[in-house]
Amino acid sequence: MSWSFRIGRFFGIDVFLHFTFVLVLGFLALAQWMSGGAVATVIEGVLFFLALFLCVLLHEFGHALVARRYGVKTRDITLLPIGGVARLERIPTEPLHEFWIALAGPAVNVVIAGLLALGLSLAEAWQPVRSLSTTAGNFAERLLFVNVGLTVFNLLPAFPMDGGRVVRSLLALRLGFARATRIAATLGQGMAFLFALAGLFGNPILVLVALFVWIGAAQEAGAAEFKSSLGGATVERAMMTEFHLLAPEDSLAHAVDLILAGLQQDFPVVENGTVLGILTRRGLLAALTKTGPTAPVRAAMTQNFESATPDELVETAIARGRATEVPLMPVIANARLVGLLTLENVSEYVLIQTALRERRTQP
Repeated sequence: MSWSFRIGRFFGIDVFLHFTFVLVLGFLALAQWMSGGAVATVIEGVLFFLALFLCVLLHEFGHALVARRYGVKTRDITLLPIGGVARLERIPTEPLHEFWIALAGPAVNVVIAGLLALGLSLAEAWQPVRSLSTTAGNFAERLLFVNVGLTVFNLLPAFPMDGGRVVRSLLALRLGFARATRIAATLGQGMAFLFALAGLFGNPILVLVALFVWIGAAQEAGAAEFKSSLGGATVERAMMTEFHLLAPEDSLAHAVDLILAGLQQDFPVVENGTVLGILTRRGLLAALTKTGPTAPVRAAMTQNFESATPDELVETAIARGRATEVPLMPVIANARLVGLLTLENVSEYVLIQTALRERRTQP
């Protein structure tokens, strides 16, 4: 996610912090200081905010580690002022897998709340609830109630939040993935409208949450329709079979000529039948600025790419390819390059299949 910086890697997953998180943290500290708070109060407020987002981070790792249990990798986790986002490489194909992955996050908050309650009971440190506020009262008890709040809030049926994903997974058991997503997305956007109303008359943060839920529901619904339109198609059916190659020692000027001829924008770089890398349009432009048109393709190609096989499912190949951000995947069969898979070509395939399906359903 843009405007984020990496703060560490845990369990093999990169964790990023959005820069607005730091701004909010600084704003809270400044607000407490200007309201006359002592240094100790300001420090405690900052520590409570950090403890809260540690709980959010553990919540996201709950999703990620259970997803790993079902063979779904997590690209990264990003902490935002309104919560955390764990980016899974793909949506689980089994509805029950998504059900347990969705519940894993809130389950972490339940465990945290339970441990805090046990500690408070053993220490006999409970305080009356009316004496607690967002900035005052027993630190552990406040954190306990925050985790209870996170559990309840995340389980609201506001797709694509956890509760909405639970709803989608249960509906998918009977209705299929695409229809279940449409229903869950509609329900999620209805919840987003309620969040926005509540935010206008109360907490403004809910307006941001409403925007996140509304956009997320629309994107998820679109992705589900796209997946449904693919209909389990293999790479062989959607790949390009007529394309141009580049050799490692070809000049960048030659690649420019091919692009201007309107043939391709991204090229496999092949030597002795082996794909050594991919020359992307972005990489070409960067190299032209730095080294000029006479530089060899080898100097501008990227070797961070994924390949596919003809019998692989398109959706599986695309999910792997997105991790590299290279817009082209070589298709290899028997150690030979037989095609190229691009999002543009897949989109064309989906449009054609949708048109043919509509033709068949017309009276």
